[in-house]
Formats: sequence, structure tokens, C-alpha cells
Amino acid sequence: MEVKNSGATATSSSFQLQQQNPPPLAAEPLRKIILVAAIAAGVQFGWALQLSLLTPYVQLLGIPHTWAAFIWLCGPVSGLLVQPIVGYYSDNCTSRFGRRRPFIAAGTALVAVAVFLIGFAADLGHAAGDSTGKGSKPRAITVFVVGFWILDVANNMLQGPCRALLADLSGGNARKMSAANSLYSFFMAVGNVLGYAAGAYTRLYRIFPFSKTSACDLYCANLKSCFLISVALLVTLTVLALTMVHEKAAAASPPEQAATVKKRGFPVFGELFGALKDLPRPMWMLLLVTCLNWIAWFPFLLFDTDWMGKEVYGGKVGEGNLYDKGVRAGALGLMLNSVVLGLASLSVQFLARGLGGVKRLWGVVNFLLAVCLAMTVLVTKMAQHTRHYGGDEATAATLMPPVAGVKIGALALFAVLGIPLAITYSIPFALASIFSSNSGAGQGLSLGVLNLAIVVPQMVVSVASGPWDDLFGGGNLPAFVVGAVAAAASGIFALTMLPSPPSDDASTKALSSAGGFH
Repeated sequence: MEVKNSGATATSSSFQLQQQNPPPLAAEPLRKIILVAAIAAGVQFGWALQLSLLTPYVQLLGIPHTWAAFIWLCGPVSGLLVQPIVGYYSDNCTSRFGRRRPFIAAGTALVAVAVFLIGFAADLGHAAGDSTGKGSKPRAITVFVVGFWILDVANNMLQGPCRALLADLSGGNARKMSAANSLYSFFMAVGNVLGYAAGAYTRLYRIFPFSKTSACDLYCANLKSCFLISVALLVTLTVLALTMVHEKAAAASPPEQAATVKKRGFPVFGELFGALKDLPRPMWMLLLVTCLNWIAWFPFLLFDTDWMGKEVYGGKVGEGNLYDKGVRAGALGLMLNSVVLGLASLSVQFLARGLGGVKRLWGVVNFLLAVCLAMTVLVTKMAQHTRHYGGDEATAATLMPPVAGVKIGALALFAVLGIPLAITYSIPFALASIFSSNSGAGQGLSLGVLNLAIVVPQMVVSVASGPWDDLFGGGNLPAFVVGAVAAAASGIFALTMLPSPPSDDASTKALSSAGGFH
């Protein structure tokens, strides 16, 4: 269902076309908005587990570090394809259960299937013929990859309709929309903290005694238990929301609007990619800065816990317990990162006013991101320089964890990175809304275009980071250094080329309703 914006002509550009939604209904009570927003905690719990535990796990299954990044292609690919498709069809869904609820229910069911495949990949692979010793486990890898891709597709199916349902429940009330987005972000932070805390705890497998098997060691059993808890949380929150929050079935599109959609061809990607031809200069600059920003972020988001296990703790995958200790320390670092992220998110408007606007704030924190990524090299060198072995005969040949100073330095990096991450999750979305409003473009289409500047760099990094690291002898530092350079370039372009928004007040107000991305 597509109509022209007010004042648009028949020759309006693709960037100026937007989808027409039904007139908003009366706003629902706040308790219903809280129930729907709480689903974010279940989604983010699983996402936090993905970030903290799955890269080490795929290597335990026998996938080399060089190829591990390719598995993470699913996130950006599904974000590029699934979110626009689900968003379009949920807008036009006429099910008697409502427009959004069927997609939320289907996404939750797919998450449950995916978690079963991921958690039991080693067991299913062993049952199909994999050995229990070291080395590659091809059948387990196949099950894991299928489950992983289903999980990312399911997460993308959940997030878009959840946010859209929050907007529907707000009834067009700007204050309630802002509160709904704030609640969604709050529950994202809650899910992050729960996920990273679960990943850092080593004895969760005791809750599920069946999780440890001959094919699934302690690390695998703990991961399996974490995912079972996450899916239980998500299913509980989803069932509560869908049974207590009801939608009115949407009316079918009038024949004239249906004919318009048919005439325009493929309505989702036709507009999305057609809009690129007509972007105004401010949006192009925003896409450039955002692209560089995500080139900087994605290597660290992929390999942060792997860096802690290998470079900081000096462990090796599948040998001893030092690598596992490093991964758990990385999960603790990610939990600290989430706490700082939540606090910084509440301070974005204050920081923007203090630094003279959102453009300057984004530039400054990109330099902070560059410094933090470069500091990973210093922390790694300090860890290598202070490597030590056990002091008695029993442990004389055993490599010990890093000294306290190195641990504190690494965890401090994780925590400080929560500040630029809060800006990355808010300012680009706010600026896209402001620039698109000034050009008369639709908000949904503008954010879809911005999403291209996020997912395309993620795909490039997923493909290139493993071979790039391998060129320098393996490890994670080469990709982190490239990220530091990209972050510095992003900061320079943000300060020198990104246009200032027409009104800093408008910018900071828009931040209150901007959501996060992953």
C-alpha cells in the first residue's frame, strides 16, 4: 500500500515514497507496552550468548579461526533480506490474530528449533558418526550452521514486528512511542546483562544434568544450558505478551491500492534500492560515516571473547582450561560493557548538549573507539610479556592466567567501549530520521537505506577478517587494528563532512526514540 507524501508529485523520487499505514488506534495501557517490550530481553539474552560463546564453540567443533567469521554472515544477510520482507508483509497482514502477533509467534517457534540444533549439534553429530576426539566434526558443524542461520533469521523475524507492535500500541502518541522505545532499549540491556552473566558462569550445566555427554564436554554443556534458559525466557515472555495483548485484524487493502502495489512490481527491495539513486548529500555522508563505524565495530563484536581466550589468557582451543577461562572473562567484560551501555544510553542527550551537538559527539566517541581498539594491541603485548607458569613442581609446566593488571586493563577496555556503542545504537538512527524528514522522505524507507550501511560492512568483515588475520599468522589483532583505522576515519568524516542537523534540539529529542541495532 503505497501513496505519495503530502506535496509529492507523480514524479517523486523513490526516496520520497513511503508506505501508508492504517490510521492509529487509541493508545493502549502502559502495562501492555511493557509486556511487548519485555520480549526484547529474551531476544537479547540469546544474542548476548551468540556474541560471547559461539565463536569459541565453532572452533571446538573443528572450524578453523580463518573460516569462523563466514558463519557470522547470516546476521547481516538476514538483516538485509528478512527484516524488509517481514516488515512489509506484517504491515499488510490481514490475519484474524493481528498484523504483528503471527510473525512474533513464528519467530519464537523458530528460535526454539534453532536453539535445539545449536545446543545439541555435538550430540547429533556424534549420533550421525562423528568421533568424540579432537579434530573436525563435519556432521556436528553442519547441524550447528543450519541452527545458527535459523536462529539469526528468527531473531530478525522477531525484532521488526515487536517494534512495529509497540508503535501500533502507542496509537500515534509521540510520548508513548518514546516511552515504548525506551522500554525496549531497557529490556535489551537487561537481556545483555543476563546473557553475558550466564556465559561467564561455569556451572549452569548442573541445572540440566543431561546436558553433559560423551560428545559434549563441560564448555559445550554450559553453552547448551545457557541456550535452554534463554529459549525458556523468550517463550515465557512471548506467551505472556501474545495472550494479554490483542490486535484488531487489519482490513484488506482497497482494490486501488492493491493495483498500485502490483503496478510498481516488487515493493520491498524496489523502493529500497531505488532510493539510493535519489539520496540527498546529507544521507550519503551519514551512510559513509555509518559504514566506517561498523567496519570498526564488527571485528571486535565477532572476536572479543576469542581475543580474551587466546591473546590475553594465552590459551588454545581444546587444550587445557585456560582458553575457556579467558572466554568466560570476556563474557564478564561484555556484561560490564552492557551496564555502561545502558547508563550511557540514558546520558546521550546530556552529552550531545555538552559537546555542542550530536555530530560532534559522534565524532569524538569514534576517536574513543579507535583508541580502545588500538589499546587491544598494548594489552596483548603486556599479557605476553608477563606470561608466567606455576610456582611449584606440580604446576611448573602449566601456563597460568594473566596477572591482575592485565585482566583489569582488558576488562576496562570492554567497559569503556560501552560509551561509543551507546552512540552507535542511537545517533545514526536519529540523524537518518532528521535528514529524511527534511527531504520529505518516509521514515521506514530511510532507515532501510541506513540499514544497508550497517549490514554491507558486516558482510565484508565476515568474509575478509579471517583470511586477513591469517595473513599475519592468525590471531585477532590485525582485524582490530583495521577497525581502529576505520573508527578514526569515521570520526574525521563525522566532524568534517557530516552536515550538522538543522536544530540540535531536534536532534537530541529524536535520540529519545531511536532504537538499537544488532
